[in-house]
Amino acid sequence: MKKSLYSAVAAALVLGAASMPAFAQNVAVVNGKAVPKARVDALAEQMARAGRPVTPDQEGQLREEVIMREVFMQEAQKRGLDASPDFQAQMEFARQSLLVRELLVDYQKAHPVTDAEVQAEYDKVKAANSSEGKEYKAQHILVEKEADAKAIIASLKKGGKFEDIAKKQSKDPGSGANGGDLGWANPAGYVKEFGDALTKLKKGQTTDVPVKTQFGYHIIRLNDERQQEFPPLEQVKPQIAQQLQQQKMQQYQQELRAKAKVE
Repeated sequence: MKKSLYSAVAAALVLGAASMPAFAQNVAVVNGKAVPKARVDALAEQMARAGRPVTPDQEGQLREEVIMREVFMQEAQKRGLDASPDFQAQMEFARQSLLVRELLVDYQKAHPVTDAEVQAEYDKVKAANSSEGKEYKAQHILVEKEADAKAIIASLKKGGKFEDIAKKQSKDPGSGANGGDLGWANPAGYVKEFGDALTKLKKGQTTDVPVKTQFGYHIIRLNDERQQEFPPLEQVKPQIAQQLQQQKMQQYQQELRAKAKVE
């Protein structure tokens, strides 16, 4: 009797051990259908790609999410929704989108932006910006009519405060409230007429005549000037690398389109 009992227990342990690897591959069984652990892993990887890596505390939530999806999917299949033409069309579109994404990810892995490419682009941009020379710290007052601008210039010559007049009369909503302050900027960042007039001023000088642009009439004062500073490579390296990667991707897509036979 004891021998038979021991044999039965041993057999059960052997069968249980044999089934453990298969059970470990699943996170649950929903209505008799196994939910493979691979779904949890795939969802975790998808979240990590989106910049939301799964923490140990979230693993239970992820498992529950996969189980709920299986429950919903079974119900949708029971209703025959997976056989509808609309669903099939959406599935094909999703398949195309995923394949395109995988293609671009694969290309990006095989053609990463190198440090040498980043350095070359940085040197090119730096040289182009250095040629522009200086940047200026200025104030301005913007009005609609030339007569008003001339009256303001006359008032300034009599001792009127630039900041006070700008707050009261300037039509520029951005700088008017700040006494006309425009901060530091390169002249190339302004419209041509404004930039040209600004560079002709000396430090502390105000324009003697109104400067006309598409926005109206300006009275400009130059408060300071300095040699334009360019950020170090390490500060802008991520942006340059991202821009170069986008350029590579665009070129790759254009090459594929050009080689395709479209009738």
